[in-house]
Amino acid sequence: MTIAFTFPGQGSQAVGMGKDLAENFAEARAVFDEVDEALGEKLSDVMFNGPEDTLTLTANAQPALMAVSIAVVRVLEAKGLDLKSKVAYVAGHSLGEYSALCAAGTFSLADTARLLRIRGNAMQAAVPVGVGAMAAIIGLEHADVVAVCEAAAAVGACQIANDNGGGQIVISGEKAAVEKAAGLATDKGAKRAILLPVSAPFHSTLMAPAADAMREALATVSKSDPVVPLIANVRAAPVTGADEIAGLLVEQVTGQVRWRETVEWFAGNGVTTLYELGSGKVLTGLARRIDKTINGISVNGPADIDAAVAALMA
Repeated sequence: MTIAFTFPGQGSQAVGMGKDLAENFAEARAVFDEVDEALGEKLSDVMFNGPEDTLTLTANAQPALMAVSIAVVRVLEAKGLDLKSKVAYVAGHSLGEYSALCAAGTFSLADTARLLRIRGNAMQAAVPVGVGAMAAIIGLEHADVVAVCEAAAAVGACQIANDNGGGQIVISGEKAAVEKAAGLATDKGAKRAILLPVSAPFHSTLMAPAADAMREALATVSKSDPVVPLIANVRAAPVTGADEIAGLLVEQVTGQVRWRETVEWFAGNGVTTLYELGSGKVLTGLARRIDKTINGISVNGPADIDAAVAALMA
């Protein structure tokens, strides 16, 4: 059994996430306390108790999701997991890439929390509300979505943001262009083209100011090579050097999250089991739709921990 750890992205947050971990494991409580201290506020209180609209804010959701993922990792490590010897690769969806890198030792927990707070604020500030949009295109091939984005670019920026696999591709850009692309996708035979309730056009060229902010932030933070290779979002291939990873994290702000290709890379390179660590089960569902040969397992609460430890220690 060859294992990779994957880490969820924005949209997986839910009020109450991490609370059962904090109540059952001192290691999880320590993670949430350290994130609170790094940010200078009780983010854990928002995570455990809401309100939902506060948790959903990009600047909160990103470090909060990371905190839950790392809490799971720390609990597993306390129970004997040595990530370097048991896990072949790590990967994360968008902000989850930071969780993956924290787990693999590239960034400290406190620095990861601060980086994600900067990232969330910068992404929100990059484009005035209402200027950008995102839409999910269901049931079209990648090449067809590329074609509709190119056609829609006549009225504004429009590109693929997330190739999630399982027939789901998310596009992002200027509102008029995204709406045009959604219409063209329906004309091409998409099963659905749904505008998403998001606050900014993530992973599009409109995020360039946020990419600049992350370049500046990442240049000043301490970083180490990950203890296992990262399968990077914008490459869907392994990367092992900390400085190269920092450059790819900047590129990721405006670039495509190539998640379908990431899972296909895993399947083609001997990975049999993907553990999704953190809130929700989105990536586990996507993995099953992308490649039926991969075993997807979600670990997000105390009930999952013992089973994961038993399997990982076998």
